[in-house]
Amino acid sequence: MTERVLVIGAGMAGLWTALALAPSGREITLLERDPPPPQGGADEAFDSWTRRGVGHLRHSHAFLARLRLIIRDEHPQLLADLQAAGCRDLGFEGGLTDIHKRSYTPDPVDKDLAVLTSRRTTLELVMRRYVARQPNVTIRSNAFVKALLVTPGAVPTVNGVIVEEAGGLHELSADLVVDAAGRTSGAIDQLREAGATIPEESEDCGILYFTRHYRLNPGTAEPERGEAPLTGDLEYLKFGVFPGDNGCFSITLCVPEIEEELRKKIVDPATFDACCASLPGLTPWVDPATATPISRVFGMGDLHSRWRDMAPGGKAAVLGFLPVGDSLVRSNPLYGRGCSFAAVSAHLLRDALQMFDDPAARLEAYQRRIGAELRAFHNAMRDADRSAIRRARQALTPGYQPSLKSRIAKRFLEDGVTVALRSDVDLFRSALRGFHMLEDPQAWLKRPKNLAKIMGYWARGRTRNAEAYRPKGGPERDEMLRGLGLAPELDIQRVLERGRQPA
Repeated sequence: MTERVLVIGAGMAGLWTALALAPSGREITLLERDPPPPQGGADEAFDSWTRRGVGHLRHSHAFLARLRLIIRDEHPQLLADLQAAGCRDLGFEGGLTDIHKRSYTPDPVDKDLAVLTSRRTTLELVMRRYVARQPNVTIRSNAFVKALLVTPGAVPTVNGVIVEEAGGLHELSADLVVDAAGRTSGAIDQLREAGATIPEESEDCGILYFTRHYRLNPGTAEPERGEAPLTGDLEYLKFGVFPGDNGCFSITLCVPEIEEELRKKIVDPATFDACCASLPGLTPWVDPATATPISRVFGMGDLHSRWRDMAPGGKAAVLGFLPVGDSLVRSNPLYGRGCSFAAVSAHLLRDALQMFDDPAARLEAYQRRIGAELRAFHNAMRDADRSAIRRARQALTPGYQPSLKSRIAKRFLEDGVTVALRSDVDLFRSALRGFHMLEDPQAWLKRPKNLAKIMGYWARGRTRNAEAYRPKGGPERDEMLRGLGLAPELDIQRVLERGRQPA
């Protein structure tokens, strides 16, 4: 008998689940709370598609190499559809410095180290239409899952869902329910109430996101890449330009939560553009002669990293239910791995279903492989968030003096690692494999040959390495805030006052 699978959500995680499972012949139904996309193309989707269930729909997006390779190798027609809709590849060569280019020899692997980028609405529109063409997949829009159908117990069993659809409530039974509803899903809480033991690690990412979209003026090309960086971290502000589809691009600014004055004001379009204009790499992009804004400033908060264990101690906590994407593992969108996590988890789910028929064995195998494939990336991002939160607070603490260990670590990063990466093509290529989730994110740094190269560049000293340092990304904090009409000392005062409060 054909296995019936209900997937809660038709966002990225739900779509990737459908694509992973469709070749198996299972009967797959995606239940999506929001309306279907409009009938038109990319611009109409961006302008009018309402997606209450996707808070980051109009924030910057890109598919890392691991996800792009899944599309290329398993769904070549989808890749063709995405490119036909205007989605673009940003290749390895585009990230090379002038120093790299002097000795660069193309390697066959370089073509795999590409990012696929466009507006999120375009990516999702094209993927959804591709998924809808699969013969054993049904997408039901305006179908809001209110609850799971659960048989309680020490190991609860999920038998289906209760869905609100066409103004009424009804039950849908299933052999398997996949939770792809993302960070707002209430399924895990319901399972815990039914008796499931599902441990969870969760931490605040410590930042807020702000994105605005622009369109190049008619007859205008994208600004040429110069030395001024298009991405950067100024401690009080992170920034990046994301080339999009059909002459569009977006800019995302990330502000630490502790920078209250800046984060309250930057949602104002004039302040956002003025901030961008103060960053040398972004200045030509927001020049009115180059581009015109096509959106308001979209903000996003409540950002957390999260790791859930559906099989604590190696034993399944629930039967007939598997979460994918943000419902299982959530990360800071700053690192651009959310869509890749969703696709990888969907394919690991597929593998577990192929390996076992027993519901417990399926979940146990799935959780083991999630740990093997994603844990290192999750931990690296979590640790980076912790470090960024500490540095943001330290920057607002008058008289703060870093420890000797911290100073050495900073010098190693700035004078060793960064200089080496901007000087040596092979090192750059190796590091990108970790960034793109093609291997453990720290593997390249642990190889003796690579570490020896880094130490060699560090030993050369700043004078000999002068050309390899990244140009300054923007003004110092006080200069930026005063230029925006803000008072930089207010946040410093808040830090001092909170420091006096009892623990």
